Amino acid sequence: MPGHWPRAARSFEWAAPFLVVAGKPRGLLTVIFLVEHHLSVPRTARYQQLGELSAATKQLWLVLHGYGQLAEYFIRHFAALHAADPAGTVIVAPEGLSRFYLNGTKGRVGASWMTSADRLTEIDDQHTYLTALLRPMLAIAPTADVIVLGFSQGTATASRWLAHMASTEGWRPRRLLLWAGDFPADTLPAPNLLPGLPIDMVCGDQDEYISYEQFRQQADTLKKAGALVSTFQFSGGHTLNINLLRQLAGY
Repeated sequence: MPGHWPRAARSFEWAAPFLVVAGKPRGLLTVIFLVEHHLSVPRTARYQQLGELSAATKQLWLVLHGYGQLAEYFIRHFAALHAADPAGTVIVAPEGLSRFYLNGTKGRVGASWMTSADRLTEIDDQHTYLTALLRPMLAIAPTADVIVLGFSQGTATASRWLAHMASTEGWRPRRLLLWAGDFPADTLPAPNLLPGLPIDMVCGDQDEYISYEQFRQQADTLKKAGALVSTFQFSGGHTLNINLLRQLAGY
């Protein structure tokens, strides 16, 4: 509600967002309180796929990229998995809904799953998006083992979404791979998801974002929540490792 306040009002702390603008008569300020709204709108999402889903599909890999990556490039890391069993293995890589220029205002483009701004709404949008992607795939390949892999920023997105699916629809994947990332603390203890869920945690021994101590602590936390955790390290940094990936896939 607009009003006029003396200059001293600038030292107050307000319970709601507001704007302070110069008012009249001279020496007074106008305080305008802001109200934030949200509007759901149709949105076109993009994803990449290797292989064709069918009733014969044995494994469906849903792979979530890291910050600043695009699905069309990220999915190429998994080409060997599809090539090892073209009829039985399908790889699907959804892309984060927010894209941006990686350097300045032109050139290479990357995608992000979310930022800290309006994070709860963005998390809800992730859930809606990924659930809408998965449902028709399960209808086509109802007996396929669904394996979810999150890399870097994608680990938090995958973990939150799977916890949501487990609590709202009673569904969870056959297996979860957390690669160079963690299961977010705000999602724990995830009682409908974690107990008995096989989780492979992977990290390079030279990862600049994750120390070995953090890696070990995260594994211990998930084990205490009931997950069946296996840990793997490889020689390298904050990246995927094709040899270890093939080993984990059983190829």
